[in-house]
Amino acid sequence: MRLLVSPMNLEEAKAALDGGADILDVKNPKEGSLGANFPWAIRAVKEMANGVIPVSATIGDLDFKPGTASLAALGAAVSGADFIKAGLLGVKEKVQAEEMLAGIVKAVKDLDGRKMVVAAGYADHARVGSISPQLLPEAAAASGADLVMVDTAIKDGRSTFEFMSEQELRDFIKAGHDCGLQVAIAGAVGFEHLNLIKSIDPDILGVRGIVCGGDRNGSIKADLVDRLKQELSR
Repeated sequence: MRLLVSPMNLEEAKAALDGGADILDVKNPKEGSLGANFPWAIRAVKEMANGVIPVSATIGDLDFKPGTASLAALGAAVSGADFIKAGLLGVKEKVQAEEMLAGIVKAVKDLDGRKMVVAAGYADHARVGSISPQLLPEAAAASGADLVMVDTAIKDGRSTFEFMSEQELRDFIKAGHDCGLQVAIAGAVGFEHLNLIKSIDPDILGVRGIVCGGDRNGSIKADLVDRLKQELSR
């Protein structure tokens, strides 16, 4: 299981790298769950990482606007992101997910076929009116995406594990793997969730708040990243 840590600036990225993160995921929490950061922030983190670990970038909690999403994805890819992560907040149906992701995939893969597209859904989809994450694996695979992820849309302290049961998470992971995709789990992860996470064993665990001392609006601390890595390896 790889640990993805989401810094919002270069200082946090350095702390995440020093703590042993496997992937640096550049985002802007001020703009939402998967809020997009600036191109120069992505470039700075990419230069700092210097090929040691891959860099991911979120492109926003997106409305159903495939053209806008494709341009945003291309911007993140050109800025140096190895993983381009799209939050499908305004997507309500599987056919919409396929259309939106197909545009994102084409924009990214036409630039560089080695870059990875991440389709992110939300465990709390019912309260925000977006597509169920259980529908994403097939849509992502049909569009040519590489990875599916579940997160939480509303950051009020409630975790993915309050909205999806262990069996639902296992089903999500299995569906992703059956479609040839990697699978990531995120969403207000706490140390109390680690035994469950290790049991269901996603390919990637995505975090921010837990390595900021419990407040995603705080700052990433290298010692907490290191502690999390140690806990996951036990």
